[in-house]
Amino acid sequence: MTTFTECKSQDKEAIKNEEMETKKTIEETKEYIGMWVTEDNHVRHNLLPNGRYDEARGHTESAYQGKYWVKGNHIEYKDDTGFTADGDFKDGILYHGGMILYKRED
Repeated sequence: MTTFTECKSQDKEAIKNEEMETKKTIEETKEYIGMWVTEDNHVRHNLLPNGRYDEARGHTESAYQGKYWVKGNHIEYKDDTGFTADGDFKDGILYHGGMILYKRED
């Protein structure tokens, strides 16, 4: 038979675990992997699981390609020509270079 004290302790542990889950960064969850698009679909960042990205612009597929790194909720890009850029993930949105990108769920 479970006592009241044991139930209360289990409830506290469940709440603590839930709070820890909500505080995970996008780096920890890996939810950054996939296609990120502007609202008009003009700019599309495909963040691949191997740390590479492929950016399309308008009708130009693979306009830019390179590497990316995610630390916490911040992303750093370095394209294959050496150009660098960065951005931040907040509440499921990627803010990058004055653009707002949303994760496309296919």
